[in-house]
Amino acid sequence: MSEHTKRIAIVTGATSGIGEATARKLVTEGICVIGNGRNVEKLASLETELGDNFYGIAGDITQEGVIESLFDAAQNQFGKHPDIVVANAGRGLGGSVIDSDLAEFQKVLQINVTSTLALLQKSAQLMTTFQPDLFPDKAADIIIIGSVVGRNISPFSAVYGATKFAVHALAEGLRREVGPKGIRVSLVEPGILLSGFQEVAGYSDATVSTFTEKWGPLLIGKDIADTIHFMVNQPPHVHISEIMVRPTRQDYP
Repeated sequence: MSEHTKRIAIVTGATSGIGEATARKLVTEGICVIGNGRNVEKLASLETELGDNFYGIAGDITQEGVIESLFDAAQNQFGKHPDIVVANAGRGLGGSVIDSDLAEFQKVLQINVTSTLALLQKSAQLMTTFQPDLFPDKAADIIIIGSVVGRNISPFSAVYGATKFAVHALAEGLRREVGPKGIRVSLVEPGILLSGFQEVAGYSDATVSTFTEKWGPLLIGKDIADTIHFMVNQPPHVHISEIMVRPTRQDYP
């Protein structure tokens, strides 16, 4: 792949789970990646391991200026605007509607919805400046990580699910806005996935063990990364607008 045709990706939440696996997969497939996360040491480790096609930008995606810095880095490091953006950064929150911590919910809302919307806006505003002239010869992708609980109410994480219902609505709204301009907006909805997500969300070890026993083997980040690569690797005129990926034995949600 020549430098002129090489694709450039931004991946948020790139220091663990789905984000890290996605960054690894894309770099392996010859795509340059700007990875964002709060773990400075992990980003430095990924730069060393993955080489020149990975560049880390440390920072909290909810903080002013961080999103802008990702797009600046793509231009500065790789000489092109990104044509793949993976909106993955987010966190969970266990609990039902009646007992969820409202203070924690505000934090989850900020990262899962508000910062995602900001990233989608920046991505779409930039891509609409170049993609209409490149389509159908070249693709441009905005990938949004939703959740199976953004379609089905879960008794384990009802308020977290509400943030994913919101993200799903944003994905469909944006698809209708920019699809006619040759930009693919795709939603990936993972089921139960084994990662650091459960600990941050406040799930107990016993709950995670129950998930594993009932539905295992559970998904891992690589499973979703492979799905994302499949989606962005389609011909520019083929748009997989949404896909749900569950462990085979997961019956609900």
